Amino acid sequence: MKYVLVSGGVISGVGKGIIASSTGLLLKTMGLKVSSIKVDPYLNVDAGTMNPREHGEVFVLDDGGEVDLDLGNYERYLNITLTRANNITTGKIYDHVIQRERKGDYLGKTVQVVPHITDAIQDWIERVAKIPVDDTNEEPDVCIIELGGTVGDIESMPFIEAMTQLRRRAGKDNFLQIHVSYVPVIHGEQKTKPTQQAIKAVRSAGLIPDLIACRCPVDLQQSAVEKIAHFCQVEVEQVVVVPDIPVTYHVPLLLEKQGLNTVLRKILNLDALPVSSTMVCKGRNTWSQWKQLTGTTKEHRNYEEVEIALVGKYIELHDSYLSVIKALEHSAMRCNRCLKIQWIDAEHLEPATLTTNPKAFHEAWKTVCSTSGILVPGGFGQRGTEGMIAAAKWARENKVPYLGICLGMQIAVIEFARNVCGIGNATSEEFEGEAENKIIMFMPEVDKATMGATMRLGLRPTLFQQGSEWSKLRKLYAGNSEIHERHRHRYEVNPAYIEKLEAAGLSFVGKDELGQRMEVIELKDHPWFVAVQFHPEYLSRVLDPSRPYLGFIAASAGLLDQITDEFGGANGRMGVQGVNGVGLGEVNGEADAAAF
Repeated sequence: MKYVLVSGGVISGVGKGIIASSTGLLLKTMGLKVSSIKVDPYLNVDAGTMNPREHGEVFVLDDGGEVDLDLGNYERYLNITLTRANNITTGKIYDHVIQRERKGDYLGKTVQVVPHITDAIQDWIERVAKIPVDDTNEEPDVCIIELGGTVGDIESMPFIEAMTQLRRRAGKDNFLQIHVSYVPVIHGEQKTKPTQQAIKAVRSAGLIPDLIACRCPVDLQQSAVEKIAHFCQVEVEQVVVVPDIPVTYHVPLLLEKQGLNTVLRKILNLDALPVSSTMVCKGRNTWSQWKQLTGTTKEHRNYEEVEIALVGKYIELHDSYLSVIKALEHSAMRCNRCLKIQWIDAEHLEPATLTTNPKAFHEAWKTVCSTSGILVPGGFGQRGTEGMIAAAKWARENKVPYLGICLGMQIAVIEFARNVCGIGNATSEEFEGEAENKIIMFMPEVDKATMGATMRLGLRPTLFQQGSEWSKLRKLYAGNSEIHERHRHRYEVNPAYIEKLEAAGLSFVGKDELGQRMEVIELKDHPWFVAVQFHPEYLSRVLDPSRPYLGFIAASAGLLDQITDEFGGANGRMGVQGVNGVGLGEVNGEADAAAF
């Protein structure tokens, strides 16, 4: 097993996840099988209870694991399927060690950070790194390990010590470290001293960076690169530069251009690995498709624009909706459109804002009324929901393409119940627990007392109902009767109101395997009014966009018929998500490059 450790210094949030994912993609283009592990030094067992406005989105895996958003980057870039074990936290490790101590596994020894915690970390990584993550169902060749936070943080120290020991345990030619540092520009001068100090701190902690990835607002001058190489005691080719760029999908191309492939081959002795010609061919095809699809994004600014209003409640931190953004980007690239997201605070659409902040109210509504499509994503709690309901009403009445995700579906049902079915006080149990007309109710099997990992989570089936052949969404799933998507919710449409809603024209075209839980709604006489209880963004891939998002963007751009003809007919092909009823090419995303 080869290991690539990606660590960070100077400041956090410099793009370690993108660099780790891009490195993994380059390794895959060589025909190697790649897995990924994210280490988060916080005490939480998982990311499930974290506030999106503080931590960003919670990414959900097939097995229901609620994990860090960087695992979403890994899956999107590498076309792999990870498990909750691929996200290690301090909480998980300490819980694991304490449970072993309680069972007497340590035979009465004093349990300490070193060696027991550090050994547990290494054992965990070695075990998880061997788990197959792609369609080959074979043990990976390389595992990318991203260490969250910055080196020097107190909470990171056990993991840094474990990585130091893992390097020795892995042996020669089997471990490579990329340290991501930030090079600020002050008064026009590129300052290398913070990077020098960061590398010094890393080495004092026992780690030895093989590559230094320099993040900078602009491209680094050659003199700055040489200075970093000189004072950090590495060769110039061991310093790669990753300046701010408008499209993160270009990072793999940027790293490849700087010779990262050659350095990886040399340090990890990759040429000694037995790689089949089939895997080499697949790697080349993947790289060709990636360059063909994402390479054109440089000219996306010259393409016709598609403007989307994202009506949400966590818009202060765009990472709260990271997978949503990526799914929109994947679909816009596929439709050859330049994506423009208008971020709308749902509260600004509510009548109360007209009194407290009339400027924000009018600006929000002006934007909503002028965009090509309206998206209401997932979320929790009552705040801003009346604004979301108003946006859904506008989309329905004015034939504007609408996509509702999770809460966005529930919002659409409430709006329809109020304004079409005449149930004026229709609401959700989440908003008003003792309300009379709870159109949305708490799922009876869900634990109301415990917050962590108690929702309906993970990959679950959705069955399109008999008579739904007209469904625009179903056609994009190639007419399949069953699909599989990832879920994360506590509330559902109240079965007691289904008959009345359907009689008024709201079609529940998709239900769960028992036919009891509503999964997909759609309006027949609308250009695109679709809402889903699941989160399709979690399965969207760069080379294989999510079908609900693809249909939404296509409808917003006036291309729905064309996209449906390409992917929805009898010749619609199954790709990396073929088992889920979606996908563009052959298994593992090896689609015909001409399709892009």
